[in-house]
Amino acid sequence: MKRVTTKRIIKAGFVSFVRNSFVSLSSILVVTITLSVITMLIFLQAVLNFSLEQIKDKVDVSIYFTTSASVEKIEALKSTIEKLPEVTSVSYTSSEDALKNFKEKHTNDFLTLQALEELDKNPLGAYLNIKAKDPSQYEAISSFLQGDTALVKDSSTIIDKINYYQNKEVIERLNAITNGAQKLGFALTLILAIVSVVITFNTIRLTIFTAREEIGVMRLVGAGSRYVRGPFMIEGIIYGVFSAVTTMILFWPISYWFGKKLTTFLGMNLYDYYLSSFFQIFGIILLVGVLLGSISSFIAVKKYLNK
Repeated sequence: MKRVTTKRIIKAGFVSFVRNSFVSLSSILVVTITLSVITMLIFLQAVLNFSLEQIKDKVDVSIYFTTSASVEKIEALKSTIEKLPEVTSVSYTSSEDALKNFKEKHTNDFLTLQALEELDKNPLGAYLNIKAKDPSQYEAISSFLQGDTALVKDSSTIIDKINYYQNKEVIERLNAITNGAQKLGFALTLILAIVSVVITFNTIRLTIFTAREEIGVMRLVGAGSRYVRGPFMIEGIIYGVFSAVTTMILFWPISYWFGKKLTTFLGMNLYDYYLSSFFQIFGIILLVGVLLGSISSFIAVKKYLNK
């Protein structure tokens, strides 16, 4: 019996969707706009995260060693640092490579290169370049290195300097930007989501308003709340599915255009992101669309069931 009733409810929902084609198209349009806003937020969040990761990747801390520091001690320190949970990677640059890099950087500075040639030995020591999982962790890494007594031999450390404090202001500013961007993104998403829900709810409520007499007749002949509400919820789910598909179709040329025109400016190709995250994005907006349609229908029809 329940199976038959369920089939009837689903069929009634599809019949109502087709019969009220103009109203259905209006509802799909509104839900599509809502899902498009959500999709734009997903793209915006992706661009923001990509940009922040690029900035994070350029921030690091370097440990410069004295010219007398042995390779064995540096390698031992490198191994110790790599075991720290805050560290993502540690790269080693020998004193010879450091000198080579310095010369390449100052190719056009004749006086500096001439001064180097007059020296009897390489004035530059080796160094380690450390990248942390999060910029906020560089201070802890720096404190660890400066307080590690295992690095000391004959009252002299092999570390010449750590450039954390030279980069501290940049790192702290990056932390503030990252935290602020995440909070702004969350607040913007929440506000737009609430606005979208209200607009969608009012549109579907208008749709149900046109069927108020039909609901009244169904109540008079003894139809239960589930049977009355069911077709409208199915109709709301159909709105969500059609709107999700429409949104993905719309964003195919949009992401292609932005990917072609603004890749250099944004730093990432939105079309590539669209293709690589297609099923993830579609899953999110399909779920949101179905929930918007079904929940809005459920709440909107409640008014007429209480009469």
